[in-house]
Amino acid sequence: MKELPITRKQAIELLKTMPQEDSDINHYLESEAIMRALAKKFGEDSEYWGMLGLLHDVDWSLTKDNWGEHCSNAEEILKEKGFDNKFIQLVQSHGYGYKAIPKFMNKKRTEKIEHALAAAETLTGIIYAYALMKGKNISDMEVSGLKKKFKDKRFAQNCNREIIKEIEKTGLSIDEFFEIAIEAMKNIKSDIGLE
Repeated sequence: MKELPITRKQAIELLKTMPQEDSDINHYLESEAIMRALAKKFGEDSEYWGMLGLLHDVDWSLTKDNWGEHCSNAEEILKEKGFDNKFIQLVQSHGYGYKAIPKFMNKKRTEKIEHALAAAETLTGIIYAYALMKGKNISDMEVSGLKKKFKDKRFAQNCNREIIKEIEKTGLSIDEFFEIAIEAMKNIKSDIGLE
């Protein structure tokens, strides 16, 4: 197991020191849950993967009005908390390829953990939007229904389908990924305002 400089509780406290929307906190928790579930599936360190999911947008509340800085400001925040360069690089990797973030525009994700993080944090938006459409109900969500929403480009259109498809670079199929992600979010439904 990789040593982490702060606990999960301290990570949540760190996030709450910044001006967060409820939807932001939900997104961090959802990303954490899916990353933990993916780590279990791959036989990886679920604490480490979970922390990546939880803190991947650590600078979001400070940069949401200035996208060009997103992921860059994470470095200072995470260094101050004792995270190493590798963890910081992995956090920043979910911003690779975005035209809006010049510093990372020409970078490419190459590692399994990078593809997993980018796909996981992007998929949360579609799952949550679909649950809201179903009256905040995630309990009876199925892969087949989610796949229909995934194929409908007008639904949750800010969620980049190409990034979600990067999960296939980890060896998982889209169906397997959807199943893991739905189950992970069902397990925390009361924490994220779903039923």
